[in-house]
Amino acid sequence: MTKIIDKPINVTAKSKKKKPLFLSWLQLRKERVRLLVAIAGISFADVLMFLQMGFRGALFSSAVELHHSINGEIVILSSRYRSLISLDRFTDRRLYQAAGVSGVQSVSPIYLNFIQWRNPYNKEIWDIYAIGINPEHQVLNIKGVVENRQKLREPYTVLFNSGSRNEFGAIAKKFQAGESIVTEIDERQFQVRGLFQLSPTFGINAHLVTSDINFLRMVRSRQGGLIDIGVVKLKPDADVNKVLAELRSLLPNDVKVMTRQDFAKAEVAFWNASTPVGYTFDLGVVIAFIVGAVIVYQILYSDVTDHLPEYATLKAMGFRDRYLLIVVFQESLILAVLGFIPATAMAWGIYEITHIATLLPMAMDAGRITFVFVLTAIMCSISAAIAVRKIQTADPADIF
Repeated sequence: MTKIIDKPINVTAKSKKKKPLFLSWLQLRKERVRLLVAIAGISFADVLMFLQMGFRGALFSSAVELHHSINGEIVILSSRYRSLISLDRFTDRRLYQAAGVSGVQSVSPIYLNFIQWRNPYNKEIWDIYAIGINPEHQVLNIKGVVENRQKLREPYTVLFNSGSRNEFGAIAKKFQAGESIVTEIDERQFQVRGLFQLSPTFGINAHLVTSDINFLRMVRSRQGGLIDIGVVKLKPDADVNKVLAELRSLLPNDVKVMTRQDFAKAEVAFWNASTPVGYTFDLGVVIAFIVGAVIVYQILYSDVTDHLPEYATLKAMGFRDRYLLIVVFQESLILAVLGFIPATAMAWGIYEITHIATLLPMAMDAGRITFVFVLTAIMCSISAAIAVRKIQTADPADIF
């Protein structure tokens, strides 16, 4: 019996005065190697969850940057439109019809298309996403486009996205150094007259902005009079819902009308439900959660098994099962906190490295940190709930 009393839980009269949290920490601290393994396992699971959520968030954030930059409250799309990478067009006559609705201040078209861009330095050809706008209207609230859109009045001129991947050439660096940049787009020469910033997406590696006239020059296969997005700018005193309802009743069913916010939500829904990408990232979070739960369960079960005689002795002294269960649950929560802190720091660093390497908008935020911590606490609590069943079966008569 003396050997048992010398274990990390001191079974004396003073034990009853010790709080469960104190006993939980003593249990964990005694086996330092086991504690470090548990922290490493939980950190590994947390980092996996952070990465999956980070990539998923970057996917959605980058996919709707263009949507949020549109300078208009309502958009008109083809009824068969699915996303920016799944385009369908409609006649610009629908814009003229929308312009006559009460409360509408102006209407503007946006043209979208993948075109072939030749890297001016190594002559490689890449698909780039071209955006055509009317330079007389401020259609896009994008820094660089607002300041330089008047330059697009000139023929064969474009604005280049400084956030594009390196395969398209060091355009931003050369332009900022004062170099004149002329390249070939669909077998015609165009000059870069300015820079703007848009994040690449999972489907678009680079963007350029040009005028509607220049767009039709570079996309010669485009039939005149067909547009991709119609932007409806309302008067300051107009009721968005009222104008939206009137447009829907007026325009035929070859187009759909929605607010800019619903337009962005539809893009997110496309990537989340109509492609395997959103499902893949969600599945990654679930797998990381299961891996972490298994690791914590193994650690706690081993700890409970090794100290079963002490638990049985405490039960013999009058401690109830609830007290002992609290000890194990608190062990799990201590492990959750100790594993979560380094995981958050590591994930933050990986986010920064990934952003530099891919230019995706990987950013840590308070909501994601809170959510992962809650998942970690639940993960550890579930593991503890399974492991504590061993304590409930501990009987001093069987052990001694």
